Amino acid sequence: MQSNVKTTRLELIRTKRRIVTAQKGLSLLKMKRSSLVLEFFNLARQIQKLRGNLPGTVVKARESIRMADIVAGRINLERVAAEQSSAMASIEAKNVMGVKIPDISIEHSAKMSLGYELVSVPSSIEDAKVNYAALFQMLIEIAEKENALRKLLHEIEKLNRRSNAIENIAIPGMNWKAKYIKQRLEDMERDSVVSLKFIKGKISG
Repeated sequence: MQSNVKTTRLELIRTKRRIVTAQKGLSLLKMKRSSLVLEFFNLARQIQKLRGNLPGTVVKARESIRMADIVAGRINLERVAAEQSSAMASIEAKNVMGVKIPDISIEHSAKMSLGYELVSVPSSIEDAKVNYAALFQMLIEIAEKENALRKLLHEIEKLNRRSNAIENIAIPGMNWKAKYIKQRLEDMERDSVVSLKFIKGKISG
């Protein structure tokens, strides 16, 4: 390795500049990693809360559909179900600190007018619709946030590898190189001084 190092003042200056650049880059990587870690734990708390509420939402939805079946009857329930709009989830990407995470939105294609729906749907069935819509929204939100969590974790791990490589390999290597070049330049300068003194001694003698 030593034989491949150029022991010149220009190379020493370049190496010192590279060290400064690497240190600045390392600082930026650590700042970005810290921000992503904060976002990661924020998302994890949101997911934990949603998952904690999920069983109750499921029970509420099931109970409301059971009551709708009892109060309005299976025929009415099936009729209203057949008349409902279909829901689709569309996925776009949003940027969080340079990481693209999913942004899921729900789209409905209406089959009938709102006025007709309000008049024709029994209240028990309407309650069931509201409760199942809330459950559907919660499941979509959990899926969105868990996907985002995985992407953030992947990016954090990548930043860890990059920062560790710079901090533990690149910067120490450049520091060694700068120290080696400086030492060699000092040695050459001392050799030059000794040679000049020797020549002057020969001339004066």
